[in-house]
Amino acid sequence: MQGKVSDMEGKVRNYQTKFKSVNQENEALRDTMVQRQSKMVEMEKELKNEYEEELQALSGVREELEKVSSDKSTLQKELSNLEGKYKVMETLRDSQETELQTLKLSVQESTLARVQGTLRDTEEEVRSLKETVAQQEDELHAGEMERRRLHNTIQELKGNIRVFCRVRPLVDGGLSKHIQLPASDVKTITLAKTEESHTGKTAETQKNYIFSFDRVFGPMASQQEVFEEISLLVQSALDGYNVCCFAYGQTGSGKTYTMEGAEYDQARGVIPRAVQQIFRAAEKLATQGWEFTFTASFVEIYNESLRDLLYTGKASKRPEHEIRKSTNNEVTITNLTYEKVSNEDQVLGLIALANQNRSTAQTAQNDRSSRSHSVFQLDIEGVNVGRDVKCKSTLCLVDLAGSERMLKSQSQGERFKEMTAINGSLSNLGIVISALANKESYVPYRNSKLTYLLQSCLGGNSKTLMFVNIAPESDSFGETLNSLRFASKVNDCVIGTASANRK
Repeated sequence: MQGKVSDMEGKVRNYQTKFKSVNQENEALRDTMVQRQSKMVEMEKELKNEYEEELQALSGVREELEKVSSDKSTLQKELSNLEGKYKVMETLRDSQETELQTLKLSVQESTLARVQGTLRDTEEEVRSLKETVAQQEDELHAGEMERRRLHNTIQELKGNIRVFCRVRPLVDGGLSKHIQLPASDVKTITLAKTEESHTGKTAETQKNYIFSFDRVFGPMASQQEVFEEISLLVQSALDGYNVCCFAYGQTGSGKTYTMEGAEYDQARGVIPRAVQQIFRAAEKLATQGWEFTFTASFVEIYNESLRDLLYTGKASKRPEHEIRKSTNNEVTITNLTYEKVSNEDQVLGLIALANQNRSTAQTAQNDRSSRSHSVFQLDIEGVNVGRDVKCKSTLCLVDLAGSERMLKSQSQGERFKEMTAINGSLSNLGIVISALANKESYVPYRNSKLTYLLQSCLGGNSKTLMFVNIAPESDSFGETLNSLRFASKVNDCVIGTASANRK
């Protein structure tokens, strides 16, 4: 029994413990329930507030909806009114388009009649202008022919062989005391030489050598100033006249500078300026119906042998050349390069090639002395189909080798041989000039390649000019005197009146 009682007591204690635990849980649940009821009250308040806010918002939306409905009704009425007005405007537009088409047709017919009348007047005016242009072209052609005639008359009055003298400036500028150039006379030059008394009893005397030429250029003369004096002569080449210009003088006197100059424009010489003038004048004459063709060649006479300065082949296969004279007295060279050219740049390119090929060597007179004569030739053929006129001419520009004597040059060996050939050809040139001046029946052109090649320029149908270039240094007095004496012989030479090669 005690054991059962003890078990029962244990169970009672367990039940008491469970009861306490249940009471505690009930208390906890009661607290949780109170909290949740409190939250529910708060949530109800919040929901009520939100509901009231949304209800107020819905009330605003209802008012806006009613306003939009009202606006829609108003816009629909306005749209209906606009559709009615559009239909009225569309009808009015159709009516106006019909009227416009009718008006346009009427205006076009009126304008067409007026334009046709203006066109007839314009055509009549054009016909009149064409007749005037044709008449002016005839007058222009007649004027051009008269200009050529007067120009060549002026050239003939000045003499077929004219001589210009040009004095090179000193290295440090200025002019030597023994050379006198009168300021008021551009055709006279005086060489003054002071001579000592042989006995010593009398004072020193001064001997003057006075020379007169067609023009004398002092050391300050520009390349442009020099060319302006011969530009009319160059123009003769396009008029059908043969023209020759050559430079003579001792080595270092400025011959090559006068004929070729330097690369920059102001220093360009006679050859590039002449080429430029020829092509520019040809372009102007093209407007009058003239068409020109040009053929260039460049030959060198070195040790009495001919060399083609435009040859570009192998040196070992360089051909030989001979001067030939045709039945119509035209001088040609066999196996020579003749280049067709159509503009100034092509000719300048050939000149540059020729300068590379020209023979040069050092002498006491000039470190890079030209040891040969160079002859640039531009053959010109012109035709005016409308006038049935043709012309043919040659522009020949020559840079002669230096003319100094053996002692002055101090040449030896091969240079001595060159100098002998140069002086021989220049001596023959002097003989030919003298024969022409004395009007001898026989002129020895064939004595040298130079005179034979220049035969048509010296004694034929040609207008010829010579530059005599002189060095200003006092130690060049003798060479200067010889050059001026030779130039005077040339200036006295009358070879007859040249005629144009025109058909």
